[in-house]
Amino acid sequence: MTIRRTMAAMGSLALVLAACTGGGGEASSDASSDASGGATGDCHVGMAWATFQEERYGLRDKPGLEAALEAGGATLTDNDAANSAETQIANVEALLDAGIDVLILNSAEPETSLQSVEAAVDAGIPVIAYDRELESESALFMTHDNVEVGRLIAEAVTAAQPTGNYAIVKGQEGQTNPLFLREGFAEVIDPLIEAGDITVPEGAEVYTDEWLPDNAQDNMETILTANDNDIQAVLAQNDGMAGGVIAALAAQGLDGEVAVGGQDGDKAAINRVALGTQVVSVLKDATELGRAAGEAALQLCENPDISAVEGAVASTTVGGIEGYAVLLDPLAITRDNLQDALDLEWLTEEELCADVPSGEVDVCP
Repeated sequence: MTIRRTMAAMGSLALVLAACTGGGGEASSDASSDASGGATGDCHVGMAWATFQEERYGLRDKPGLEAALEAGGATLTDNDAANSAETQIANVEALLDAGIDVLILNSAEPETSLQSVEAAVDAGIPVIAYDRELESESALFMTHDNVEVGRLIAEAVTAAQPTGNYAIVKGQEGQTNPLFLREGFAEVIDPLIEAGDITVPEGAEVYTDEWLPDNAQDNMETILTANDNDIQAVLAQNDGMAGGVIAALAAQGLDGEVAVGGQDGDKAAINRVALGTQVVSVLKDATELGRAAGEAALQLCENPDISAVEGAVASTTVGGIEGYAVLLDPLAITRDNLQDALDLEWLTEEELCADVPSGEVDVCP
């Protein structure tokens, strides 16, 4: 992969964290205020979500997107594919029929999504590939730097457990994010493997269907059984799966003994970091990403050239296609900087500190 990290210089808007609804179907909202340099009320943005399975999409990504579009006086119509590629194809068709000016696509399945991108481009509609890369030169890829996310997970876990047997629990096979995250892992663990400090036993690196925590738990149970519980650390590619891994460890009395890392900054994961059962959750400020995508959509309503979007840099997809991307910076949350998670004001001290003994970490009185 040749995408390199960049600090996205997107304009700032007020951080808005509002409750929102998940689930399927369509919803649309209108905004009346204008934003400097953005579109006005004639900008109609369509958002095709892959899923609201992970809490971040409904609690943080969507409010950030809505805030940016509201500030720019744009209209949003969105729908949820519930992780079904077939449903998402129909959902995108419905958005195109609704007369949208920009399509934001959070892909349920990357190969299937290409026909949706083609349909939008044929209709003269610019496309943003949201959080999941697509093999298309026509889609502006917007995400946090997932290679960096993987590197941060591995750095924190290897700092906590620099030797021993490692398991690697990856996301859905066939998607690109597991490849980006694995590349970041490799930057840290490959030298340790070569030095003989770390071993990944045969069968201890696995993909997880649909990123589901239950499937991750099943995978981890299988890994533990095959290795007589002789696993010292786990690199999980998101917090939901980290939760499944920790459930499997807890059943063997190993929770808190095995170093586990994940990413997304889920509330339960930040709480596990405070409890000591998870070493790190790499927080991708999903509200920031949603807001950045909304700002990019406003710009594309004025100028459909994806290369002209503020913060866009030349990039190359996993499949070798030249295009453009906007990559935001992630933040590793460990016990040492839990205040940084609180400062984002999307989880409370009570949620972070649930069941944490008083005084065990600085932010939990």
